[in-house]
Amino acid sequence: MSLAVLAWSLLLAQLMLGLAFCCAAWRVLRGPRAQDRVVGLDTLSINGMLLLLTFGLRTGTDLYFEAALVIALLGFVSTAALAKFLMRGEVIE
Repeated sequence: MSLAVLAWSLLLAQLMLGLAFCCAAWRVLRGPRAQDRVVGLDTLSINGMLLLLTFGLRTGTDLYFEAALVIALLGFVSTAALAKFLMRGEVIE
């Protein structure tokens, strides 16, 4: 019973994350300002990381967790760099 509940909840979570991924991609493509696009890119990286984590839970493979960790780190650094660029016009002073 609990394995069936886990399988269905992971499937539902993946479907919802896929929908959130599409909404974030729409924000990146149609964002009226650059700040909206940066927030959309940050959301895309978070949703991609969470999708990899759910795939890792479904398959039981450790490789998905390592890839999710790399995406999380790169997403944070890129969001911070883009925010600094939008505030000051340069990343490295």
